[in-house]
Amino acid sequence: MREETRLVTLSLNLVINIIIMAKYSFNKPQLYCLTIVVFISSLAIPSDCIRQLHQETTRNHATLIVFGDSLFDPGNNNYINTTTHFQANFLPYGETFFKHPTGRFCNGRTIPDFIAEFANLPLIPPFLEPHHHHHHHHHHHHHHHHHHHHHQVAYGYNFASAGAGALSETNSGLVIDLHKQLKNFKKVRNHLKAKLGETERDQVLANAVILLSIGSNDYLSPSTLFASFSPDQYISMVIGNITTALEELYNKGGRKFGILNLGPLGCLPIVRAQNVAGGGDGSCDPRANAAAVSHNSRLAAILLQLQGQLKGFRYSLFDSFSAVLDAESDPTKYGLKEVKSGCCGTGPFRGLFSCGGKREPKEYELCSDPQEYLFWDSIHPTEAANQISAQAMWNGPPTITGPYNLQALFHLTS
Repeated sequence: MREETRLVTLSLNLVINIIIMAKYSFNKPQLYCLTIVVFISSLAIPSDCIRQLHQETTRNHATLIVFGDSLFDPGNNNYINTTTHFQANFLPYGETFFKHPTGRFCNGRTIPDFIAEFANLPLIPPFLEPHHHHHHHHHHHHHHHHHHHHHQVAYGYNFASAGAGALSETNSGLVIDLHKQLKNFKKVRNHLKAKLGETERDQVLANAVILLSIGSNDYLSPSTLFASFSPDQYISMVIGNITTALEELYNKGGRKFGILNLGPLGCLPIVRAQNVAGGGDGSCDPRANAAAVSHNSRLAAILLQLQGQLKGFRYSLFDSFSAVLDAESDPTKYGLKEVKSGCCGTGPFRGLFSCGGKREPKEYELCSDPQEYLFWDSIHPTEAANQISAQAMWNGPPTITGPYNLQALFHLTS
C-alpha cells in the first residue's frame, strides 16, 4: 500500500513520505475527578500554623513545567545568542494582549498561558528571564541578573525555545534543543532537592503537569542529517528522541504529561506560499501532511506503550492535527474567518516570514482583525487559535484529547 516517492527537495526540505493516513482514536473513558474543598476557619489558629497551612497549599498546587518550541516559548530566546528568525521580541508580536512584545510568537497568549490560567496559576515566565518575579507571592521585582533563579518552589518553569527540535541537529547552535532543555530542568530539580529535601521535591514533580510541543521544526527546517536517511528512518529518529526525553522525565520524577501532536504542517501559510512559488495553487502540501500523520501515529503508539511500561505514567495527547484540519474546514464553528493566510507577513498567504520587519523581507502587512485568523504569522497560531486549542486540551473529550484531559491530569494525585 505504500507508494515510494523520490526525495524532492523543497526549499523547506519537507520530509516526503506518502503513507497510509492512519487515524488513531482514544478509547479510554474520560476520568473525572471530584475535588473536595475543605474550608478552614481561621479563627484562633496561631500564625505559625497559618504559615504552615499556606506552605502546604503552595506545595499541593500542581506545578506546570513546559518544554518545547515556538508554540510554547514565552521568551527564552530573548536571552540566547541567536537570529531574529528565532526571536519575536519586537512589535507587532504581543500587541493584542500584552501591548508589548514578550518574545512569544503570537499576537497574545500561547497555549501554556491559557493552561496556566485554567489551572489558576500565574503566567509561567521564561526560565532564562533574569528577574525573580514569578515566585509565590513575590510581587516585587528583584534585580539580580544571574540566570538561574529558582530560590523557591515556583508555580512553574518554562524551558521552551523557538526553533527547537527533538533532534539536537535541528537549528543547532541557534536554539535551546530538547536535550539542553532537559539539562536546565535537571538544574531546577537539584535546586528543589536542596530547597525541599528529596521526598518533598519528588512529590512536587509527581504532581506536576509537564507540557511538551516538539517535532515540527525537525520537519520544517531539518539539518543536513535529513538527506542521509529515508523519511521513515528520519521520523523514527525524531520519535526516538521524544521517547528518550519522556523516559528521562519519568526517571527524574515526572508522572503527568500533556503532549501536542504535530499539526498539518503542509497547510501552514509558509508552506502554501512555497507551493505557489513552485507553480502550485497554494493548497496544502500532501507530503508534509503525510510526514505529520506518520509522526503522529507513531507518537500515539509510543505513549500507549509507555503507559503500559511505566508505573504511574499518565498522559493527555492533544490531536492538534485533527483540530486544525477541522478549523480549516469549518472556521465559523470556531468563530474564525480566515484559515489559510497569516495575519502578519507578506507575499502569497502572507507566507513570507517577515512579520515585524526584522527578518527578510523587511516589509510586511498586518491584518486588522487577528481574532478572526487561525494564523498570526506565516507559521504560528493567533491567540484566538491558541485559546481554542487550550480549551480543548483542558476539558475536551477523549476523541480530541485523551485518554485524560489536562483538567483531569491536574487533579490526579500521586
